[in-house]
Amino acid sequence: MPAPDFSLPDQSGSMVSLGDFAGRKLMLCFYPLDFSPVCSDQLSIYQEVLPEIEAKGAELVGVSVDSAYCHRAFREHLNLTMPLLADFHPKGAMSRDYGAYQDDFGTDNRSLVLVGEDRVVRWSYASPSPKDIPGANLIFDALEASR
Repeated sequence: MPAPDFSLPDQSGSMVSLGDFAGRKLMLCFYPLDFSPVCSDQLSIYQEVLPEIEAKGAELVGVSVDSAYCHRAFREHLNLTMPLLADFHPKGAMSRDYGAYQDDFGTDNRSLVLVGEDRVVRWSYASPSPKDIPGANLIFDALEASR
């Protein structure tokens, strides 16, 4: 299916849109909240393998319902280099479009979505529980399968 368009502020307040990734693969990493222990572990793991993800021709972008200000502090705290998009207002609108928002909790589920160079969703994964971190191996398997 075509990837839903979006335009959200990143950790610096700069607007980021799906079109900014035209011609490149985009791995969207939805996660519940900045500064939670499991989210910190998840994004730290992804940061460790980020050069390998980029070497496979993909961009990795985190998305949660936190504000851009919170994202900036979270990035600095964990020394993250990947962009973090604030799906803050209207809360979870982009996440809903990608099937990652959890109404019961008011946060995103841990979900991964691979958007191809052609802006078509090529693969997605949703964790069965907010406490389960989707391993980096899932990202690499999806990138390999999309070649």
